[in-house]
Amino acid sequence: MEKAAQSKKRVEETRGDPRGVLQSVFGYDAFRGEQEEIIQHVINGNSCCVLMPTGSGKSLCYQVPALCMNGVGVVISPLIALMEDQVAALRELGVHAAAIHSGVESGKIAETFRSMRSGDIDLVYVSPERLVMDDFLDFLDSAPIALFAIDEAHCISQWGHDFRPEYQQLSLLPTRYPRVARIAVTATADEPTRGEIMERLGLSTLYKAGFDRPNIHYDVVVKNNPNKQLLAFLKGRDQDESGIVYCLSRRKTEETAQFLCNQGYKALPYHAGLDGSVRAHNQERFIKEEGVIMVATIAFGMGINKPNVRFVAHLDMPKTIEAYYQETGRAGRDGLPSVAWMAYGMQDVVLRRQMIENGDAPAEQKRLELQKLNALLSYCETAICRRRVLLRYFGDIGTDCGNCDTCLRPPKTFDGTVAAQKVLSCIYRTNQQFGTGYIIDVLLGEDDERIRKFGHDGLSTFGIGKEYSRQEWQSIIRQLLSHDFLYADMNAHGGLKITAQGAKFLKEKDDIRLRLDEKDS
Repeated sequence: MEKAAQSKKRVEETRGDPRGVLQSVFGYDAFRGEQEEIIQHVINGNSCCVLMPTGSGKSLCYQVPALCMNGVGVVISPLIALMEDQVAALRELGVHAAAIHSGVESGKIAETFRSMRSGDIDLVYVSPERLVMDDFLDFLDSAPIALFAIDEAHCISQWGHDFRPEYQQLSLLPTRYPRVARIAVTATADEPTRGEIMERLGLSTLYKAGFDRPNIHYDVVVKNNPNKQLLAFLKGRDQDESGIVYCLSRRKTEETAQFLCNQGYKALPYHAGLDGSVRAHNQERFIKEEGVIMVATIAFGMGINKPNVRFVAHLDMPKTIEAYYQETGRAGRDGLPSVAWMAYGMQDVVLRRQMIENGDAPAEQKRLELQKLNALLSYCETAICRRRVLLRYFGDIGTDCGNCDTCLRPPKTFDGTVAAQKVLSCIYRTNQQFGTGYIIDVLLGEDDERIRKFGHDGLSTFGIGKEYSRQEWQSIIRQLLSHDFLYADMNAHGGLKITAQGAKFLKEKDDIRLRLDEKDS
């Protein structure tokens, strides 16, 4: 009780002084990067969009102004767990904070409303669905509002990797509250996403920090035996290190956690299908204990305050580069060396494409999602510095980092022109109807009943690829997909089809260099 009283006293003593608030309330000696400029911009009543890497202090950009301005800071946040975590952390620091969402009792909401009206509260976290309700907006019309902060602002964009339709209703803020400062913050937004955030929220000022996380080592392996590969990765690390392993499905999350437990690791599952009390217990253990590995779907991680996560591993390909960047950014927030490791394979690409093409999104959104998938595939298949590829996607320019697998172990390359021509020619001659496995069978000249049935054993491309192994042909085809020479048509059961780029390559007889993958040991 005494500690809480002292914390609240510090908040009151430094109110109105950004640097004093930073030091006395949050315990930091100095602002980082553009934090101070952003905070002063908002305190002066101006609005902006802030694009900063995960762990770089985005939250301070609206929390500090809220403690320096008259009125309450209203923070729109997408997840109840995220709201509750931030409110609990702020209360520990002596900040008057509360959350309003579907899980809060009506009596507590009424109490928060009274505190907002009387100016006895600093920050209120609210879900977008609740904020746009007529009764809530009517209340805000007469309440003393200091600022609106839109957290995880990429959710507003249909081009973003985590689109939430209810976020789009926040476009009412600049018209209904034109004199209230708005600050939209996100860690991951490419140019189309940034543009939509700023347009919908009426923002003209963008603060964009560099995307580089130099302490993170990036490593990608071709998936063949994912559990064995994950184990090999973990055996090279200290067992008291904490980390996150991301899986695509709930079932795989639980199976992988059990597998790691059987191998002697402290592994816990986390996904939306688990009981809330189990999720909360597992999350608390992960935050408080060392050496815990959280095996999770993407439901885990947003707002988790654990600076010493030493690795983030993906057993399945993430949705987009933005999602990958955000998820891997949960490692090494303390600035110490950390690892982002991923195992990916052709089946990941096929599954992602299938999910996009079978989804309910409009055609234009599907087209952009497929572009994002191709960008992620290019990252996975690159033979140059991975960090450069990652930064280039977000519009940053980087040099070879010396801290990724392709820099430390440069892959061998070879003249893949003839190999590419053989693949494309084989796909064309089999009428662009068959998947990767079948095309490789034809190239290798396999004695196969289906090949004989279709008469493909009589094609000129039958058996012309025996100089490469099946694994090498799989690598070649993955790279041709990443170069946009091919795509897998999910409406034709994953049949490989030649793109305009691939047809141009064949017609103009261009050259291409491909990466030579290491063979399995």
